[in-house]
Amino acid sequence: MENKHTTNQQAPAWRSALALGLVAIIGTALLSGVNYFTRPLIEEQERRAVLEQLGQVIAPVRYNNDLHDDQYSFTDTTWFSSGQSITVYRARMDTNPVAAVFKLAATEGYNGKINLLIGINLDGSIAGVRVISHKETPGLGDAIEIARSDWVLNFDGKSLESPGGTGWAVKRDGGEFDQFTGATITPRAIVKTVKTTLEYFSARKETVFDHPRDAPRVTDQ
Repeated sequence: MENKHTTNQQAPAWRSALALGLVAIIGTALLSGVNYFTRPLIEEQERRAVLEQLGQVIAPVRYNNDLHDDQYSFTDTTWFSSGQSITVYRARMDTNPVAAVFKLAATEGYNGKINLLIGINLDGSIAGVRVISHKETPGLGDAIEIARSDWVLNFDGKSLESPGGTGWAVKRDGGEFDQFTGATITPRAIVKTVKTTLEYFSARKETVFDHPRDAPRVTDQ
């Protein structure tokens, strides 16, 4: 009688474990199915978001290739000491180089990395700079956002020669770029990164446009 009673107690526990296992399997299968069918849509949305951001730096009428596909990534600790992975999008008109957009981070922001797009024309002048994301102090450092001020537009048309020399710094450091009241570190970090990127482009222009593009990402079918 005692063994029978013990067996009866164990049965419900066994059934519960089985039920939980089946629920987990079904849940995993459903999640995988949703991911399978929604992944192409998500990737297309991400692609459009990137192209929209790039369009703010390089006017779409200036090129007729697919910037999203004509890209490659690299690291170069000689120029960018943080060791970060940098993505370069190449704009071309009928295969002729027009400009390059660097997606990278200014690593010396007040509250960490400031993710940027820096567009550089073939002649070495700035096509445009945009802040993609940051964690700078609201009301102070966030003036780097185009939605909050036109500060980043001050880079348009600039080059290593103009302003040149010590001009590539905030005014507090003797340069030509404004800093923000109570927030000098943020603009200083961006100015430094833009200048470094210009120097890299000047030294490696042929490499930038001749570098093999990254292989297209293969997704499971």
